[in-house]
Parts: sequence; C-alpha cells; structure tokens
Amino acid sequence: MWVRVATDDVPARERTDWYQDVVAQTIAPHRLRITDPAGFQASARVLRLGRIELSQHVQSDHLAWRTPHLIRRSDPEDYLLGLITHGRKAISQRRTVSVMDPGDVVLFDTSHPYSAGSPGPRDTAVTLLRLPRGTIPLPQQQLDAALGHRFGTRQGLGAILRRFLTSIDDHAAECTPLGLRVLERTALDLASGLLAQQLARWRHLPAETRRQVLLHRIDAFIDHHLADSRLTPQAVAARHNISLRTLYSLFEGRGDTVSALIRRRRLERCREELADPAGHRHPIQVIGAQWGFPNTSSFSRAFRRAYGITPSAYRRSRLTPPGT
Repeated sequence: MWVRVATDDVPARERTDWYQDVVAQTIAPHRLRITDPAGFQASARVLRLGRIELSQHVQSDHLAWRTPHLIRRSDPEDYLLGLITHGRKAISQRRTVSVMDPGDVVLFDTSHPYSAGSPGPRDTAVTLLRLPRGTIPLPQQQLDAALGHRFGTRQGLGAILRRFLTSIDDHAAECTPLGLRVLERTALDLASGLLAQQLARWRHLPAETRRQVLLHRIDAFIDHHLADSRLTPQAVAARHNISLRTLYSLFEGRGDTVSALIRRRRLERCREELADPAGHRHPIQVIGAQWGFPNTSSFSRAFRRAYGITPSAYRRSRLTPPGT
C-alpha cells in the first residue's frame, strides 16, 4: 500500500524542517537548502516491497548534501537507483557529476558523501529504488565505481526497468502481499541486470537472476513485436541467441508455452481495441489481422475460446450505453 505525505497542510515556515524529516525517513539524513521556503512544495509516496523500498518524490527547487558528518552519525548502507520522471536533476558523488533528464537513471548510495539538486526553476520528480547492500549480487567494489553515473532507459534492460516501475505506480494498490513479494523479486532482478550490463559483469549474477532477466527481455520483445506476422518461437529464440530447446525450457512452469503466450497477448490487444470507442469504425477483421489473425473465422473462434464471447458481441457489449 502506498503511503503519501505532502506539504499541502504544512505551514510554509515549517516546510524546510518537515521535508528534511521526510528525506531522512525515506532515504537518509541530509542537509537541505531550499531556494524559496515560502513557496516550497513537495510530496513523497512510499511503497514497501519486502527488503527493498520504492519511493516517489516531487519537489520544488532545492539542494541536498549527504555529508561525512551525517554519514558517521547514521548510515543505512543502502544503494539507491533513481529514475528521473520530470524536470532535471544533478548529482555528484565520488568525483562523478551527472545531470539527468527524464528517462535517465542514476546509481548513488548513502555511505559516500554526495550532493544533489535541481539545475533550474522547474519542479522535479524522481522514483527511487532503495536497495540494501547485499541485495544486489555484484561485487561492492564494482558497484561503488559506478556511483554517480547516469544510465539511459530508452532501450534494452533500462527500458524494461522503466516500464516496470511505471506499472508498479499504476497497479501496486491492487496487489496482495504475495504479489508485492513478486514485485520485490522482479525489481531486484531488473536492477541487478541493468547494473551488471552497465558494468560488464553479467556472469557475476546468479544463474536464476540471469534466467529471470532473460525472461523479462523475451517478454518485452514479444510485446513489442506482437503485430509482426513473423513473430514465432523460432524468431524469439534467434533474436536472443538461444536455441529453441532452451527457449522452451525457460517457459517450463510459467503456465504458457511461447506460442500460447504470443496468442494470448495478441488477443488481449484485440480486446483492448474492440472496447475502445475511438476505434469503433475499424472493421473487426482489420483489428484481428493487425494483431496476427488474418483469418476472420479463426480469429472469432480463438477470441470466443479465450473470453466466452464473439468479437462482435464483445464490441457491442462494451460500446453500447447502459440501459439502451
């Protein structure tokens, strides 16, 4: 469950101290300088995922320092993987200075001094994964060497991690305790995979972590190519430089074969389009063909097997106003 706090009901004169307490609780104690205390606005949301924690911070212009004195007084010994979602953010740690735009990721930690701020008047928004030392199965020396470095998320594992964090924002409130533990494992696998890739330390990861990261990459590839008629298990295996037998073994225990997964996700896309009022003029056979079902009859049969209703009846049920 997300826990949210904000400056909405905090008197302006108290906001600096209030936000300093929020940062101390969600990250670690910092020294802050707020450019405009009277106009400062901030909010934070926190979601606990087992050993790790996800938080989202939106704040006005300010500077923050994690000083040697504060580290000696209190150090949770956490790594933090920060995704910039709005505005710009600058961070300096271990002689590395990075200025980040939306979509960039930075690694920093609570055990080395750093400074962070917003190089401009716009509000910034950051999503943070707080990862205790020991949860990332990579050598600490290698991780420390990457502190303060910026990583992109426009492709590969970075893009997969960014989409995953966005999906947590949209759906975490629906999750059971078991579901939250699954999110924890997924977050750790993707964060570990991204850092291992950036540090060229892929083989340092445990075999199960490598397996899960590969499955996430395969899932993302399938989602991205659902409209391609050439998407087959053979194409998936070739794209990831593995044998067809290895691909099939990866999917053992998932409940779906590769072919069944492709078909299910294509049907899900069809269902979304059939329910979309903006696309009501698109013929059903065109929607089916767009998502890999060129034969209208076979599309109708597959849709009915999956959802217990024909595509045309489903569209009518979704687009007909209640009571008409």
